[in-house]
Amino acid sequence: MDVENRDELLSYLRRRGLIGAGEQPRHRVLPGGVSNRTVQITRAGGESWVVKQALAKLRVQVDWFSSPERIHREALGLRWLAVLAPAGSTPGFVYEDEEEHILVMQAVPEPHDNWKSLLLAGQVRDEHIDQFGGLLAALHGHAWERRGEVEPVFAGTEFFESLRLEPYYGFAAAQVPVAAPFLQRLTAGTRLRRLTLVHGDYSPKNVLVHEGRLVLLDHEVMHFGDPAFDLGFSLTHLLSKAHHLPAQRHRFAAAAERYWRTYRAAAGDAPWTQDIEGYAVLHTLGCLLARVAGRSRLEYLDAAEASNQVEAVVALMAAPPTSVPSLIARFLAEVSQRECKCL
Repeated sequence: MDVENRDELLSYLRRRGLIGAGEQPRHRVLPGGVSNRTVQITRAGGESWVVKQALAKLRVQVDWFSSPERIHREALGLRWLAVLAPAGSTPGFVYEDEEEHILVMQAVPEPHDNWKSLLLAGQVRDEHIDQFGGLLAALHGHAWERRGEVEPVFAGTEFFESLRLEPYYGFAAAQVPVAAPFLQRLTAGTRLRRLTLVHGDYSPKNVLVHEGRLVLLDHEVMHFGDPAFDLGFSLTHLLSKAHHLPAQRHRFAAAAERYWRTYRAAAGDAPWTQDIEGYAVLHTLGCLLARVAGRSRLEYLDAAEASNQVEAVVALMAAPPTSVPSLIARFLAEVSQRECKCL
């Protein structure tokens, strides 16, 4: 069954008793996803759902496979985030089908904007950055407080392996051999650091902004592991946009620092935060390289920008910064230097 086929999906929803026999809700395929078929269903009364169906082969240029059963990890994530995250920061759970690997959730109300699109348009707002840092700290902190319940549920890391460690660090290590020792050490260390719940896909692409409020999506990589990965993954997006938009570079640099400060202040001095800054630096370097040399590459960076980013990160890997602010400054100095050489 293909949820992007309107007739097939409506027939399916009727069989499952989710809509009435005579209902003809609007069906709209949502763009942009590489790992799922995703559509929006809007009923006559205005109720709107998002229906996701996991793909075994992801929609990228290189071969990339992951079990469709990961959609059920996302269903778990939705249920738990309703408890662990601030109210309204994730969509509500509606329905799950373990045979067809389908998840139905409430749609984020209109109007809303994708935060990645806003950032690429130069709309960098302090209130959004503060929410982004506070939300991640709340997720990590509340999960740690309830780790006795959370860890058994999210103990499996198979989707983190197939969707992050191999396609990001493993593939990038093969493409950039000089970085392989760094990435191999980082991968081994990440597998050992099992501290709290990790989102695994904490990116502006997976955030919608509705009435000034951030709503987090896409939870299929959630697992109990190293929270510094979320920081590195998300900082990578802010720094890569700073690289891509030189006229806005200082704003993105300030936003990245503000994000780190907000997160760190909200996280406090809980045991799981010990050494987190050093590991966040390492994961940021790993993800900055992976997003230009891994299986999933940032589409907005052109070939010259990608090459500059590889060179800048490799230079920093030789002697990694010891703090997040130092990393931000040194990375942007490295890419700026390479831009000057190209002129």
